[in-house]
Parts: sequence; structure tokens; C-alpha cells
Amino acid sequence: MPVEKKVVRKKIAAAADLNNFMRDYYLELDAAAKQGAPKIAWCTSVGPAEILRAFGFQVYFPETHSAMLGATRLATEFIPEANAIGYSPDICSYLTADIGAFLKGVTPLEKAFNIKSVPKPDVLVFNTNQCRDVQDWFNWYGEKFDAPVLGVHTYRGVSEVTEKHIYSIAKQLEALIPPLEKIAGKAFQLDDLKHAVALSRECSELWKKILDTASAKPAPLTFFDGTTLMGPAVVGRGTQKAVDVYKILLAELEERIQKGEGAVENEKFRIYWDGMPVWGRLSAHSQLFASLHANVLASTYCNSWIFSALDPQDPFNSMARAYTELFIVRADEAKETYIKDMLAFFKVDGIIYHDAKTCPNNSNCRYGMPQRLEKQTGIPSLTINGDLNDLRMISDEQTKTNVEAFIEQLQERRHG
Repeated sequence: MPVEKKVVRKKIAAAADLNNFMRDYYLELDAAAKQGAPKIAWCTSVGPAEILRAFGFQVYFPETHSAMLGATRLATEFIPEANAIGYSPDICSYLTADIGAFLKGVTPLEKAFNIKSVPKPDVLVFNTNQCRDVQDWFNWYGEKFDAPVLGVHTYRGVSEVTEKHIYSIAKQLEALIPPLEKIAGKAFQLDDLKHAVALSRECSELWKKILDTASAKPAPLTFFDGTTLMGPAVVGRGTQKAVDVYKILLAELEERIQKGEGAVENEKFRIYWDGMPVWGRLSAHSQLFASLHANVLASTYCNSWIFSALDPQDPFNSMARAYTELFIVRADEAKETYIKDMLAFFKVDGIIYHDAKTCPNNSNCRYGMPQRLEKQTGIPSLTINGDLNDLRMISDEQTKTNVEAFIEQLQERRHG
């Protein structure tokens, strides 16, 4: 058999700065947990982090922990532990992997940063804009740690975001203030929230510019890069540190564009990824596409942390709007319009839909969207079956065969 040529991918130098950012973030949380101050709030990844920052909480995001379980390929081992206490194998494998790892007393933070456990929360705050699973996930930990759980309940399948939607969510956000004042032991200051929202907006704009660099030909980064560079956009919203580190990354990517340096050697095909990453296969998938001179360069997933509606002068209403305009909250019609705009902006040749077994809310290929979009745009697509964390749901050989055939199809279309 011929030996497959290993593709050399040029590393992003600023990735080291982002790694340092994430290390410091987790070490600060660990120190706070050990000292009992500052107080710690758990938050869902697109939850109201800005309000928690305004109170001075250290903010922990369990989804990033579970993504680490996936990326380190530990998740599959722990999912059955959560199944054994009543959580179905069909529900979110972020939830089941994270709870399973906790039950076994294991965390990837130990190997990475010598941190023995996740930080004990003083309060847990969720927003169901992603899914109902986060509510169950946080309630389980609330009971385990005997900590209060607060929540914002978002609309689903929203076609057009109306003032009624904004009013309802803004009122729920405002209702978080009195209980958080008691837990934080301090009075709410509107100026502190405005400051946090301003920093979130700045971080969001930088993250958008970073992702938008992939519209250049050749693209200076890939979707797989994006999944590892998105940490500050998720856990650092509302902080100056996230803004600072993204300025460094953006400058490097802009320099790459000026030099005509692509992330994938001899980029021939430009691919859009819809859905979750397969965390335990980031490197393998990156290599697979790069070996075919295909750059998976943009995604709905990484763009989920772009909150352009945030306005520090109107924090509650603008947060309500930003968290309701989110792609995952929207109806198919709004999602399809969004994807069509992305396909045009990034000059895409084909679309990969990841049908993640345990993540129906992030799998957009189950109700005919690929067929509708192909009919409207003429851009072909491939659906791959897998999961975000549960590697038992993935056939690597089938994925490889299907992707190779898909790229061959794109080649034939181009020369047909």
C-alpha cells in the first residue's frame, strides 16, 4: 500500500498566547475555589456572563470542560457512568461525559494544569437558548454542591426576533439581579454591567474579524483552528484579557493574508462546516481535509460567539437581543438565509453537515435543509454521522471514504 503523505500545517504562533490565556483562566478559578474568594459562578457558554462579571464572580463554563474531555478522548469512557444514574445515552454527550467524569473524580484539567477538580460553584446560571439539557446539567450540579441555580428560558424556532421576545428575555435577565446581589454580597452597579458588555462587544467584534479572515484566498486559518482558538470568546467574554489576546491573533492572520499564506497547502476547495466539531477527531479531520487540498474554513459553530447586537448603553435589552438572534435559537428559514450569506461571503465550494447523534439542536440536516440549500445555491453537501463527544457513534473509515468521494465530486464539477 502507498504511504499516505502527512500534510504539514503551518502553526499559528498566537496559539501559544491563547494557551497561556486558558491556563491562567483555569488557574485563577482553581485559586478562587481553594481560597473561597472571589466567588464562583457557573454559566452556560452563551449565558449571561456579562451580568456575572459585573458582580465580580469568577465565571466557569462547563461546556469548555466537556469539550476538553472530548478533545482528550476521555469522554467516551465516562458517558456510561452518567447513563448508569439515569441519563439516556441519546442526550447531550457534553452533559453525560461531564457528569460521568465528575462521578469518577476525573478531570482533564489535572493533566493540563495540575488542577484536581472542577471549581465548586456559589451559584449556577443557565440560559436554555442552546437546549434544555443545560438546565438538567446545572440542576444536577446545583443539588450536588448545594448551590442555587438560576435560569433564563429562551424561545426556540424563532423566525423573526421581535420586541416581545426582547422584552421577555430582558425581564428575565433583570430578575437575576436580586438573587445574585444576595449571593455576591454586593449591590448591583449598572456601570459595571455596561463595562462588561462593552468588553464583550469588543471581544465579539475581534472574534468576527478573526473568523472573517478566512474569506481571503487562500484562507489563513481553518475551522479546526477556530475550534481551538475560540476559548477566549467563550470563557473570556467581558474581560480585557480576551480582547488583548485576540488583537495579537488578528494581527498575525492579517499578516498571513498580506503574504498570501494559506492554512492549507495548495488550497483547492473551500468547505463550510455546519454543526458541532467531533472533538476527539479534530486533528484527524484537519489532516484528512488538508491532504485533499480542501480547507474547511468557516462554520456556524465558531460564529456562535459573535454577539453584534451587544450595546453597553442598553445592556439588558441588547443582551436579550444578542442571545435570541443566536443561530441555534432560530427557525430553519432564518438559519438558511444565514448560511446562504456565509456561503457567498466565504466563496464556498461545498458544505459538510455533521449529524451529531446526541446534539439535535446543533444538527441542522435532519429536516431537509441540505436539499433545500443545494437547490437554492447549487452548492453540493455531504452529511457525516458522528457525535461531539461519544466516539462510539463514529466510523472513521466511513467518514474518510465519504469525504474523499465528496472532494472527488467537487473536482469533477469543477472540470465537468
